[in-house]
Amino acid sequence: MRIASVNAWGGALCDELVAWLPRSEAQVVCLQEVTRTPGLTGWTRFEDGERTLPQRADLLDDVRVALPRHQAIFLASDSGPVHDGTGGRHRQDFGLATLVAEHLPVVGVDSAFVHGQFVDHVEWTVADRPRIALAVRTVDRAADRSVWVVQVHGLRDPAGKADTPARRGQADRLADLVRRIRGPQDLVVVCGDFNLLPDSATFDVLAEIGLTDLVGAADTRTSRYPKPVRHASYLLISDVAAVKRFEILTEPEVSDHRALILDI
Repeated sequence: MRIASVNAWGGALCDELVAWLPRSEAQVVCLQEVTRTPGLTGWTRFEDGERTLPQRADLLDDVRVALPRHQAIFLASDSGPVHDGTGGRHRQDFGLATLVAEHLPVVGVDSAFVHGQFVDHVEWTVADRPRIALAVRTVDRAADRSVWVVQVHGLRDPAGKADTPARRGQADRLADLVRRIRGPQDLVVVCGDFNLLPDSATFDVLAEIGLTDLVGAADTRTSRYPKPVRHASYLLISDVAAVKRFEILTEPEVSDHRALILDI
């Protein structure tokens, strides 16, 4: 089974992303920063008082078209206003999408807010936006083993990626979700854009429940990201012996984050 995880950057590099997804041959695809604007296609403009970014109106649909034989599960963490090319204002949902190849049965779905609760913003805030974790359980028939794939998009803090009380609470709630869902024989993979440094206490919290990080201090950013701190995305697993291959892709660039690929 191949699992891919990448922060999709709201589809800023949509052409590159949707071209790569089928070529990745991933049976489970975990995407962060996925957008959905009911009734709208094409491009929108996102603004939060600090940044102005191009975003796909419905990245979820773009990805479903690219992977028509995958089952798509989308959860919104929050929503807010975006503008189309004529200046029209629309409500856009923002969150996580997990896509599972149709030959794999989806036998469980769970989720938890790891920070805050859903907010329908009048205007997007710069910081303290709610964050959600999405867990999907499938069966690796070749190994006769159930696998939980949990993804999360961690808190963004304009002050940086250092630990804060809010990030410690996020780690505890993520660990609580894993404890609640896992069975004694389940393999657990936790991945996503954690927005953390490699020495974060989050990894101690997750190590206490048996998860080992495979990324460490590796660079997980592409050339599209200009800032010097190159740490953001991580992938952890409950049984390192199950890892056949793990790679942090430098090419192609489908986002300002590098994609993580795990074969188990």
